[in-house]
Amino acid sequence: MRLLRWIIPVLLLGLAACGPAKKSVYPPTLSIQQLVVLPGGQWQLTVRIQNNSYGGMDFKSFDGQLQVAELVPVRLHAIFDLDIPELAGDVIQLNVLPTAAMTQALQAIAAKGSAGALAYRVSGSASAKPEQEARPRSFDFNGNDWISPVPGIPDTYR
Repeated sequence: MRLLRWIIPVLLLGLAACGPAKKSVYPPTLSIQQLVVLPGGQWQLTVRIQNNSYGGMDFKSFDGQLQVAELVPVRLHAIFDLDIPELAGDVIQLNVLPTAAMTQALQAIAAKGSAGALAYRVSGSASAKPEQEARPRSFDFNGNDWISPVPGIPDTYR
């Protein structure tokens, strides 16, 4: 009888430890997949959100900034509902109004054709709910990359 009092709690504790393993969660990576200059001067950005976690995440929004070269940044903000599986990515589109200096910098690389490139930086925070959690949380993101004109497609950069 004494042995049963000792074994049952140990067995229950052992069974509790056999539950599903918690999947590692990491901040996402955001980058510009494509930039299109619209007729009114706005930029239509295709932003890629890369889920770097070992479990799916339901992304709700992001708030940050886009900086081109070393110029004054503009705000990036989007609200959406995007379920991205583990170690996968997806895109959203949003329009931004660039500063005059940003427009001039983009025009300067457009004149160079496919040899032109312009550095950019995106930073901020994204709201996402990991699949094993009850509520969304905030994840910081920072990314640096380059955009270049797409040959044969005017006003389009990748």
